[in-house]
Amino acid sequence: MRKIFIPLLAGVVAIGVTSCGNENKEAAAGSEGKGGVYLGGVMRMNEVETFKSLNPISVNEVVSYHIGTQLFEGLVKFDQNDLSVKPAVARAWETNANQTEWTFHIRNGVKFIDDPCFEGGKGRTVTATDFKYCYDKLCSADPNNAQFDVTFKDRVVGANETYASTKAGKALPVSGIKVVNDSTLVINLITPYAGFLNILAMPGCWVYPKEAVDKYGADMRIHPVGTGPFFLETAKEGEVLILKKNQNYYGVDKNGNKLPYLDGLKYTFIREKKAEILEFKSGNLDMVYRLPVEVFHEIMGDLENAKNRKTDFQVLNSTAFSTFYFGFMNSHKLFDNKDLRLAFNYAIDRKKIADFTIQGEGDAAIYGIVPYVEAFEKDGYNYKNLKGFTLDVAKAKEHLAKAGYPDGKGFPKLTLQINSGGGDRNILIAEVVQKMLKENLNIDIDINTIPFAEHLDNIVSGKVDFYRTSWVADYPDPESFLTLFYGKHIPADPNEKSYVNQTRFKNARFDSLFEASFVEPDVAKRFGMLSQAEQILLDEAPFMPIFYDENFRLEQLNVKNFPENAMNYMDLTEVYLIPKEKMKKK
Repeated sequence: MRKIFIPLLAGVVAIGVTSCGNENKEAAAGSEGKGGVYLGGVMRMNEVETFKSLNPISVNEVVSYHIGTQLFEGLVKFDQNDLSVKPAVARAWETNANQTEWTFHIRNGVKFIDDPCFEGGKGRTVTATDFKYCYDKLCSADPNNAQFDVTFKDRVVGANETYASTKAGKALPVSGIKVVNDSTLVINLITPYAGFLNILAMPGCWVYPKEAVDKYGADMRIHPVGTGPFFLETAKEGEVLILKKNQNYYGVDKNGNKLPYLDGLKYTFIREKKAEILEFKSGNLDMVYRLPVEVFHEIMGDLENAKNRKTDFQVLNSTAFSTFYFGFMNSHKLFDNKDLRLAFNYAIDRKKIADFTIQGEGDAAIYGIVPYVEAFEKDGYNYKNLKGFTLDVAKAKEHLAKAGYPDGKGFPKLTLQINSGGGDRNILIAEVVQKMLKENLNIDIDINTIPFAEHLDNIVSGKVDFYRTSWVADYPDPESFLTLFYGKHIPADPNEKSYVNQTRFKNARFDSLFEASFVEPDVAKRFGMLSQAEQILLDEAPFMPIFYDENFRLEQLNVKNFPENAMNYMDLTEVYLIPKEKMKKK
């Protein structure tokens, strides 16, 4: 990650004295704490889509993840600087020699937030039994459970059996999860898995109380009860969320300051990126991430010259563990044809899309689903040998003819479904792909733009043939991308929702390699297996990779201690705001 300071740019986001001098009372920080941090103030952010659910086992999109990370914690969590795993509600852990038994020690005195679901409205102390309860729920059949497949399934002893039993209507605790005492929890794995701590940092492994489930039921999606640094005070869906400081949060910094530093967080849901930038310009937002395509170059400017010039805001950027792609519903009649999928892939000029349509805000997806990460390559992920997709019109037409549609003749009516929100990037890319398919394959497609919640539901329910989506890694490992195509994530009943493998692609060779990687202790060999699995995906083309994202984030100059990372993971526990009047004196 590099932190870059950007100068004022004429005619675009000229954030000058007006924004720095805006005395917004809700964002004003209070006293100065030990070590030069400021205590107090409200951090104001925006999401261009509303959240779907704040129930941990239902989280399956990035907005709910961003917000939920501030409300909940699990045994462990990611470090915002480098995405390493660090203690959270667990103060320590150990594992046996072959990493199949993990023992976790719960911190003393961690409490759930005060809430009416508790006797007297006072939050109680968290115990190992709470984690046992949540993990049993994680492994239970529920139409809203989007987390089981990517967490404990095929990993934790008894998890699959619990899921099957609850699906049949019979409760069954997970046999491989045991409570030793109030502060000690043991988890047994089917096979060794060195990356298990990454799994435990995911939303499905956040802790919440049984009392909340009993009181709120399905309403937990909007009534979260956690142990995080903040709690939800006000919710007007699609408009604003107000999170307030959890006064009972256990965290303390190295200087003895009680965490979090901030008094609260304010999330708005302005859908248009241009309007969001204007709010930032006016000083009404402290941070925005992802820049509108049409102003990207103007905002970024000449980075080399920017370093020595006066600035009015800061830009952070990093390579993102994120891939933007179009999905084919492989289980449907049209796209169960591999030649058609290949024809679409060879008909697209990804470099042109990256360079001109999104104007450099990402890189052409030439490797597949896993974006290029130098650390992955060093650990054995064989990017150089992957044979991905480049524009090849002759090959595209050849595959189209093999698919039964020579020169597009007889091709049925097809609609590309995309979601609204996030500025105009989705529609710009959809229109370019629409044009390329027409020019190179003589195929006509329509574009249908619908709200994100409906879009996502149509995809996981298998109601759409061709759709736009993207994936941000749940943890820093190629596995987190490749799991999207693991056949065992597809429900046996085609009418059930498929949360992870949304394309419903199934290939025995891919599944075999993917499963073998679970038990391979040698990282280089494991990554080698995963890159071989990636090549199978490229050969079978169950999806259309478009580009690999980059994270760009604008911050006001008074925002401190808020580093960028490749997953855009946000832990606001130690973020603070320098009071505006202090900034003016500098």
